[in-house]
Amino acid sequence: MSFRLSSVRLIFALLAGVFLGSSCSVRRFIPTDEYLLKSSSVTVVVPDSVKNTGGVKSELEELLRPEPNATFLGMRIGLNAHYKSQRENPGFLNKYLNRKFGEEPVYLSDVDSSRTMDLIQNRLENNGFFNTKVASSTTTKKKVATVNYKVELGQPYLLEKYELDTGSGKIYEGIIQSLEETPITKGTRFSLDLLKVERERIDAFLKDKGYYNFNADFLIFEADTNQYDNRRFNLFLRLKNEVPQKSLLPYKLNKIYVNPDYSLNNKATKEDAYVINGINFIQDPEFFKPTRMTPYILFKEGQPYNPKISRLTSSRLSSIGAYKFVNIRYEPAFDEVSNQDTLGLNANIFLSPLKKRSVRAELKAVTKSNGFAGPALAVVYSNRNLFRGGETLNLSGDFGYEVQLGSGDAKGLSSTQIGFEAGLVIPRLLLPFNVKDTLLYSVPKTNIKFGFDLFNRSDLYNLNALKTSFGYGWRKSQSIYHELNPVSINYVNTSNITPEFQEILDQNLFLQSSFEQQLITGPTYSFIYNQLTEGRKRNPILLVTNLELAGNILDLVSKDSNGDGKETLFGIAYAQYLKADFNFVYNYRLSSKQTLVGRIFGGYGLPYGNSETLPFSRQFFSGGPSSVRAFRTRSLGPGSYNPTEIDQGSFFDRSGDIRLEANIEFRFPIYSFLKGALFVDAGNVWLSNENEALPGGKFSKDFIKELGIGYGAGLRVDIQNFVIRFDLASPYSKPYLPLGKRTGFDLSEILFNFGIGYPF
Repeated sequence: MSFRLSSVRLIFALLAGVFLGSSCSVRRFIPTDEYLLKSSSVTVVVPDSVKNTGGVKSELEELLRPEPNATFLGMRIGLNAHYKSQRENPGFLNKYLNRKFGEEPVYLSDVDSSRTMDLIQNRLENNGFFNTKVASSTTTKKKVATVNYKVELGQPYLLEKYELDTGSGKIYEGIIQSLEETPITKGTRFSLDLLKVERERIDAFLKDKGYYNFNADFLIFEADTNQYDNRRFNLFLRLKNEVPQKSLLPYKLNKIYVNPDYSLNNKATKEDAYVINGINFIQDPEFFKPTRMTPYILFKEGQPYNPKISRLTSSRLSSIGAYKFVNIRYEPAFDEVSNQDTLGLNANIFLSPLKKRSVRAELKAVTKSNGFAGPALAVVYSNRNLFRGGETLNLSGDFGYEVQLGSGDAKGLSSTQIGFEAGLVIPRLLLPFNVKDTLLYSVPKTNIKFGFDLFNRSDLYNLNALKTSFGYGWRKSQSIYHELNPVSINYVNTSNITPEFQEILDQNLFLQSSFEQQLITGPTYSFIYNQLTEGRKRNPILLVTNLELAGNILDLVSKDSNGDGKETLFGIAYAQYLKADFNFVYNYRLSSKQTLVGRIFGGYGLPYGNSETLPFSRQFFSGGPSSVRAFRTRSLGPGSYNPTEIDQGSFFDRSGDIRLEANIEFRFPIYSFLKGALFVDAGNVWLSNENEALPGGKFSKDFIKELGIGYGAGLRVDIQNFVIRFDLASPYSKPYLPLGKRTGFDLSEILFNFGIGYPF
């Protein structure tokens, strides 16, 4: 949601007042015998002969304590709030600000440099740098102090040989196999952290081989430096003494028990279990059909215990959509020892169902950038495990009413929208042939949807749409998702066109083609690669691509029934086009709390054959809270087109066949759940072909000069990943103005944007 305010400059004035008040020097509050800690830093001196020091400096910086008071644009807002609350008569506002934002001062006297140097020395020794020199120095000026620690690295200890002290037993064969993949090789610098990682790696390897009771703590490393005098060492790996015998043997699955209804409704016990495909089901009455559930369970009787398969099974069962909790527990089958080298495990799967039926209603107040505002109501009904195979039926309906609140000829326009959609999600692939899906991260799903939308804009037109689709969605891994809809049908019909709107269509052939009655049918495909779900990624990326091909199959059976060159099916003209787009987002973490986020979006639509333009619902738009924020939603382009007074009416959205956008945003913390952002956006839409009604709209080699560019700042209220966003943006380049007059900083035009969630 975004809107222009002539008085929004008052907001800037108020913010400036707050910042100026906060920027008043805190030095006058500092006691005479204290210095405020401004910063702590580490300087690492590396001799030319020392190699392989990557990451050492950042590790040492993590040891610096205490951290100085937080700053925002050079201002210590939290510290200033604390000092003001300590005055004799602080007042209610200062007390409140201190409770919300206040920070205790961090003085030089709080710094224990001797302890910090000991920590640095210890960390360096853990990384193989022995006999390193560490010193500290302090600089004071105008009641603030900086502390620097200077580290002169010595020659580290490097690995010469890595060996396993072998013994008797099958487990040594597994450890030897694991060492074939070890990252510890000759020349590796000594590192305790690396040795811990190596123990965990070997433990995970053995777990995958069935060693259920093995533990990383059973492994011990010994380093020997006595054989060399040039800072080389040998590393020996061995098992600790008195490791329990059961930890040295692999386990196999003995029996598998599944409780599909782990609740008070289930009256069955293990004695009542019945076997389907080697799996014991415990349920009375039947909640989930066993034949439908067995494909989701990837382990079988007699297989070695494998935690990866166990986690994948848990993920697949959770993704069915019928369960809120999935718990897999293992218990030793002490009476089932197949031989002296293998023990047995029983697997117990407990599934706690979600509520079978649920209703969710949302009442919203909507305000749009084109001046329309009004209430909206959405209701969603869900019925889970409909046919006792994990199926979910979703029925949703929405109603909205909006009225134009602006001034001018468009004032008083209103619109009413009614929509309904029925969707059935089936947690398996409905195909005429079998597909092996056991390696997928989650259960593949078949999605069937049908719905309609009725849209009425008073005194202009009615827009009616029927839509249905049949397709599949599957998650290959935690970060990779595919969605394919072989069947996607949309029928769009415009009716009750008033003479006023018909006059607009007659003057704008591009808009007229967009509103023609059309049948849109063809396959669609989406691919999502999202590393944001993987917490271990330092600089995660997000890539979303979409591909849509419409009309080709209908072209084989259609005919020109009207003699106007337009192919029809049952008398209805159909759309024929190819459309593709991608959205790429890169998160570069400058620190644990500061991130630089870049985004590139590109989209192209090619109408051909039976279509001169893309259908209105498939066209690209630019501008708005998640696009180029200095321009209103759908107000950019196409190209350098400068709209007439008629086109500026609220019934005209500026669109195109091509869309290019780029954004860069610096995100930083302010205090607690309050975050800040500085950003620059650029983008526009263009037409593939020249259109006399939209001069300047065609894409050309000078497209860079036709980018709408804006800049701004924003605040985000981020509470447990629920984000409320406020942005102020101003245009720098306006593509609809003549060349030479497009660029310039002008704070008289400021757009306020409100949104839920981050823009990208």
